[in-house]
Amino acid sequence: MYAFKRILVGVEESEDALKAFHYAVHRAKLEDSSLIIALVLENEDINTYEILDKTFLKNAREKLIRQGETYRSYAKEQGLTDVEVLIGQGNPGEVIVKEFIPISKADLLIIGSKSRNPIRKYLGTQASYMAKNATISVLVYR
Repeated sequence: MYAFKRILVGVEESEDALKAFHYAVHRAKLEDSSLIIALVLENEDINTYEILDKTFLKNAREKLIRQGETYRSYAKEQGLTDVEVLIGQGNPGEVIVKEFIPISKADLLIIGSKSRNPIRKYLGTQASYMAKNATISVLVYR
């Protein structure tokens, strides 16, 4: 059986993303893999005034860093020893596919199937973009 060595998981505050995160932790533990946790500050969630406010962006980024540390702590409590956190900004699908996959040298991407934003259900999801464009195996968790 093929075991993945570096698992990248995209996390946001949706139910599916959290399920994907827990699955990624479980799978990384079973396969003795490294876990890379990806969090992206979405530009679409920031309005024009907020994007010009350096304090807002700093606070939003610090919130993501704290979330990443919470996820890292959980993964370590579950027995993982090699856990990294990557923080980015932009379109999550593009950031993960174009930046995080090459940087992390991941060989498996695990993502949730639905976004926390209900409008995106009608416009297409980041999950479909990543599944179509990633250069590594993608597991879409539901």
